[in-house]
Amino acid sequence: MTFLQELQQQRWDDHRYYHHNRINQFLHLLSAMCFLASYILVFYYPAIAALVGWLLAMSLRQTGHFFFEPLDYDKVNKATHEYKEKVKVGYNLRRKVVLLSIWAVVPIIMLIEPSFFGAFVPAANLYEFINNMAIVWLFVGLGAIAFRTVHLFILMGVQSGLVWACKIITDPYHDIKIYYKSIYYIMKGEMYDNMEDWYEEASFENKAL
Repeated sequence: MTFLQELQQQRWDDHRYYHHNRINQFLHLLSAMCFLASYILVFYYPAIAALVGWLLAMSLRQTGHFFFEPLDYDKVNKATHEYKEKVKVGYNLRRKVVLLSIWAVVPIIMLIEPSFFGAFVPAANLYEFINNMAIVWLFVGLGAIAFRTVHLFILMGVQSGLVWACKIITDPYHDIKIYYKSIYYIMKGEMYDNMEDWYEEASFENKAL
């Protein structure tokens, strides 16, 4: 596949396997808006960007996955949850638990080691502590993307790794594009996406590419 074809495929697989629930889709829409805000803030206030990204955007996104997305047999795609976890290109639920655990342990480490092993001047007050912690969180997020990208270089090839990195970075824009109607469906009482429209669109786009 070309770069664009593989990008389309990764986006499509992520949507059809992990975004059936409309509430999950709506939380992804809110998360995408928060991530876009953090993209802007990172150039002016990196620490605030990290707080928005982790505390708002990531919390909303992962709440949708862990609490609303069905984890049983996927009748639409005729796949078990175990199969989907195995073929997931990016961070599946198990990898997300590891990543979130690293994120959660950062404040504990900084309480024990205020300088974070010499990276910062120890915080003199709560504001400085939060600022230092947020900077570490920013690097945890960037590091997670870099680590999985390089890991995919080894597992699937350089193009697949670069495609995934591109997908992750542009996910907020794409989520807004495909989930902006989610609240409309929720108000109609349609709590699950049958993927019929998406199958047709994906088929058409793949042929076009």
